[in-house]
Amino acid sequence: MKQRVISAIVVFLIFIPIFIIGGIVFDISFYILTLLGLREFMKVREKEKKYPDFIRLIAYLMITLLYFSTVIKGNLEISLDYRSISGLLLTLLTPVILYHDEKVYSVKDAFYLLGGVFFLGFSMSLFHLYRSMGLDLIIYLFLITIITDSYAYFTGRLIGKNKLLEEISPKKTWEGTIGGSLIGTFVCTVYYITVINPNIPIYEIVLITFFLTIIGQFGDLLFSAIKRAFKVKDFSNIMPGHGGVLDRLDSIIFVMLAFTFFLKIFEVII
Repeated sequence: MKQRVISAIVVFLIFIPIFIIGGIVFDISFYILTLLGLREFMKVREKEKKYPDFIRLIAYLMITLLYFSTVIKGNLEISLDYRSISGLLLTLLTPVILYHDEKVYSVKDAFYLLGGVFFLGFSMSLFHLYRSMGLDLIIYLFLITIITDSYAYFTGRLIGKNKLLEEISPKKTWEGTIGGSLIGTFVCTVYYITVINPNIPIYEIVLITFFLTIIGQFGDLLFSAIKRAFKVKDFSNIMPGHGGVLDRLDSIIFVMLAFTFFLKIFEVII
């Protein structure tokens, strides 16, 4: 526990100034996290078979292209660059034929890596988008995961009896999930109305925030399912007591993806 607390304090001391400063400092910092996240994503699969160095290089280059294709646009448009997608498909699928050896690089390897590069490249670029909308908004999104996860943990410890998905995450309970979502919804709704937009209809922000607290917990479970599939406890040990980059960003990635959905469908006023 002591190691976990120390690691958390160090992370906060590093990233609070980065969030406040924003701009290129923020973008480069999250680009580095993107590369570390991809490294962790490949590493868990490499328990079975290591990717060829050439394929790893291509993966890093393609996720760089995906990430910065959003950052360089300099606007809040959320769209796909078909040239980037075409390049991603060609560069990661064609080597299956060139290597023509399943022990070196198979179709399964290619599609696992293809999914990881696209998922992480697009998802991590959302950090840039929402930071560029304002510090208050990205704090709101991070608060959802922090408050929900914290109170899901405490509620589960206090009154949790019914397991949620024991085969994926043995410690999570229905009581913890519900408690975390309710408290997370209350705290983050108050924050949104107080700091971001007091004019938004209360029922709209309550429903959206509640949904985001649920989706954030789904993200945690999905990444837990990946770890369980490859029989690892954490994606890495870059943050002692907390695991790796993907262990810490699993919930917030899903929250941002879901909030993007609401931006388009409900036209949330920031």
